[in-house]
Amino acid sequence: MPSASPLYKRPLFLLSVIVVALAILLSNPSILPRLALLAGHFTRRSTSSAAPPIQTRMAGIYAKELEVARLAVQRASQLTKRVFHEKAKGTVSKDDKSPVTIGDFGAQALIIAALQANFPGDEIVAEEESAQLRADAPLRDQIWELVRTTQLDDAAAEGLLGGAVSDADAMLDIIDKGNSAGGARGRIWAIDPIDGTKGFLRGGQYAVCLALMVDGDVKVGVLGCPNLPVDDAAPLTAGIGANQTDDEGRGVIFSAALGQGATSRPLGTGALLDGKKIAMKPVDELSSATFCESVESGHSNQSESAQIGQKLGITKPSVRMDSQAKYGSIARGAGDIYLRLPTSKTYQEKIWDHAAGELIVREAGGQVTDTTGSRLDFSVGRTLASNRGVVAAPAAIHSQVLKAVQEVLGQKK
Repeated sequence: MPSASPLYKRPLFLLSVIVVALAILLSNPSILPRLALLAGHFTRRSTSSAAPPIQTRMAGIYAKELEVARLAVQRASQLTKRVFHEKAKGTVSKDDKSPVTIGDFGAQALIIAALQANFPGDEIVAEEESAQLRADAPLRDQIWELVRTTQLDDAAAEGLLGGAVSDADAMLDIIDKGNSAGGARGRIWAIDPIDGTKGFLRGGQYAVCLALMVDGDVKVGVLGCPNLPVDDAAPLTAGIGANQTDDEGRGVIFSAALGQGATSRPLGTGALLDGKKIAMKPVDELSSATFCESVESGHSNQSESAQIGQKLGITKPSVRMDSQAKYGSIARGAGDIYLRLPTSKTYQEKIWDHAAGELIVREAGGQVTDTTGSRLDFSVGRTLASNRGVVAAPAAIHSQVLKAVQEVLGQKK
């Protein structure tokens, strides 16, 4: 009589093992990453004695999102430059009385169109809505003409973005796709089509901003800064906040994906130009540091910033400039510290004003918190309701800067 086969070779036993394993996985999905990590230990090639750097391991993550975001911001930036040069920057009023230009509406339409073409299931948080344009046909037609005629020079790049918007009515519907409430679940893009509208109007600094959040965590960030110098080594000067007027040698895109570092590249008109890694500058002596703040005193308490500078021994005057161009500037080492201090107990920062820049600074070696030392929380809706102010600095000196901020503001975490 032949001997019985080993238990592990019997089909019924194997089926039972599989069923039990599936039951365990379904009841505890969190075990999957651990199993994948364990499998990696067994399948890793013997020729490699160490894991590759984290940036190498993560290089393919969010690759499409990053490419689409860069191209979308580049195309939208070209529209804003056209608006400026054609002197078509008439303003309308919003409920908060801040100026809005036709560039805001046009840039938002182009960016959302690109996102809808590539990631139709994603939600979008954006600043503008189309109600005013639906009630003002001449303004709508002016914006539609810009949207209709703004394209990238490179056919492949333009194709990746989904090509042109079909008509004016579609443009209005696209603008209104930015009505997501935000939150802590799912994929949500945050757009500021022209951050620093007043800077844009006077020919100063502004930024076209786009960020992807997944479950409340920023994964991709892109800033288009048409009036910043292309040269990453160009220092910040007092005059950088006004009258740049898109001179030759200006226009840069900053971008980052979580765990992959930050880059800058010239702002082109077609396919993306080559980029290079950027990093925050080491600050050996705080007295030699440069800090940035908002031009508008209503956006940041400038007198308290001056006190903080004195406490840190900083001798240079602050550089005042609009928009998230401040984040990009310190990320590449042109400046060192960015302070945005609360001016009101009730004001809440908008997520689209910080999401892209915050990630770019962190990926360039910086740390970004609010004035209590807490990370910026993008998971609670359309505003940073859980945070007060912003303190951004190289990681090595952030604690010193934060301590000075808290001493001046008289607060502790």
